[in-house]
Amino acid sequence: MIVRKNPTFLTLFLITKGSIVPKVAPKIAFFMALSVIILVLDHTGVPIIHINFQAASIFGLALSLFLGFRNNAAYERWWEARTLWGHLIADIRSLGRETMTFMGETQDRAELLKLACVFLHLHRTNLRRTDPPAQLQDFADPALIQSFKDMRNPACGPLNEMAKRLHRIHANGGISDFGLRVLTQRLGAISLAQAGCERISSTPMPYVYVLLIYRTIFLYCILVPFGLIESVGWMAPVFAGIIAYVFYGLAAVTDELKHPFTNSVNGIPLDAMCRTVEISVAEALNTPPPMPLEPRDHILT
Repeated sequence: MIVRKNPTFLTLFLITKGSIVPKVAPKIAFFMALSVIILVLDHTGVPIIHINFQAASIFGLALSLFLGFRNNAAYERWWEARTLWGHLIADIRSLGRETMTFMGETQDRAELLKLACVFLHLHRTNLRRTDPPAQLQDFADPALIQSFKDMRNPACGPLNEMAKRLHRIHANGGISDFGLRVLTQRLGAISLAQAGCERISSTPMPYVYVLLIYRTIFLYCILVPFGLIESVGWMAPVFAGIIAYVFYGLAAVTDELKHPFTNSVNGIPLDAMCRTVEISVAEALNTPPPMPLEPRDHILT
């Protein structure tokens, strides 16, 4: 995720980190070159069809509305993903307070909270399709960690282990019936947020939107130079490039936002959020907390 102040007027057009321009620059160059070719042919007497730009602008208005709808849908996915991870952080913090209330400062409580950290890291790597970090062995027995990794969904392992341990603690009289019910409900809330994230990750936006958007943008940008010949003359390539930048840029932004868990410049900073939970757990256990992650080159992962 990009973390930086709004650019000034002087730096507005110089920033490339987090900009969509590098991705759409080839398309911009193509349509500008096409516009130049059409202008040259028109001025050399080659018969070129001239399109009424007002008619083309109506087409562009409809396209912009559809792009806005798709962009809003992608942002809703991104924001829901961020909200669910906010719930996970809040639930694990609440778990720390509730275990303190019902269990006191016991070794069992410390192990439960460390398993919560293991869960969050495994959930993060599962969403990003990456390997679990080696630091998991700092929170639990390596053999137990390996058993989680061997599961089809590794993040479910720590939650199952926490449920088993709560049952055992309750059977040994270490927690009341009411305390067991409260903590079990907390695990259920964590599992619900986990399932919500997995739903977003495994359910792509309809592919028909992608085809329709990119085909329509391509056709519109092809037609635009024919409508700019008479109205703006040799400025047509500039306007064609701006139009291509706007439409292809919006489409590219949507393509990034619809995948909120990827480790990209516009992805949710899952690493930093896991570190936030590590800090909360360490403070709940009265142990030295790690330092929060800082952005590198304006990017927080």
